Amino acid sequence: MNDLPARTGWEWLKQGIGLFRKQPAALMTLLFANILFSIGLSAVPFLGSVLAVVLIPSFSMAFMQACLMIENGDRVTPAVLLTGFRRPVVAALCKLGLVYLGVSLLMMVVTRLAIPPEVLVQMMPPPDAKTPPDIQTSHMLALFGVFLLDVAVLVTLCFAAPLTYWKHMGPGKATFYSFFAVIRTARPFLVLLATWFGIFFGVCIVAALVFRDAAIGRVVLMWLIFLFVLLLQCAMYAGYRTIFGKPADETPQPV
Repeated sequence: MNDLPARTGWEWLKQGIGLFRKQPAALMTLLFANILFSIGLSAVPFLGSVLAVVLIPSFSMAFMQACLMIENGDRVTPAVLLTGFRRPVVAALCKLGLVYLGVSLLMMVVTRLAIPPEVLVQMMPPPDAKTPPDIQTSHMLALFGVFLLDVAVLVTLCFAAPLTYWKHMGPGKATFYSFFAVIRTARPFLVLLATWFGIFFGVCIVAALVFRDAAIGRVVLMWLIFLFVLLLQCAMYAGYRTIFGKPADETPQPV
């Protein structure tokens, strides 16, 4: 892993784009199904929000398995949504979800300590507000720092679910290996994220210039967000394949 050059991150993104281009409709369907299911869970008071976080590893395995199927030349069907919910691996993935929950709570505490609650309220003015909110530069920098920390933490956990599912690791071991795999290949990941964000930002600027304040512009922006989330998911699969090898498409074993 130490020998991976920085440009590998760009190769991962290209491979992810290639996977998406083979079956874009199937991957978009998976994304929307996951979003709708998460929204439905979140609507349940208190417990729903907790479950939505705990089930993140199970949801993410649908995309990983779909990428493997596309690479193998198989057709992705709606049944792939159940990948992370099948026995016996669902229990291990839910235990891993508790790690995600703990990390989420920790990040909430960090955000609360870094940014006063009243500042967060000011950052969300009502739609009819005529003057922009007056936010101090230090608070904006703190918000940006928390955002970068959130991204870094999520990226270091990106391989935990596939390691649990495909390598039959326990949640603790999978989290450990995912964290240090990302740390030891930090340069490719930095290139991947910087390139992904740069292209996304550039495309969004072009879309904003073309559509300006038209309602269709907001629709296009939303579709772009969905598209780039999928491209990043596919690129993460390419990263997993490079670091840990192509997964064997087999029935998961008890963990």
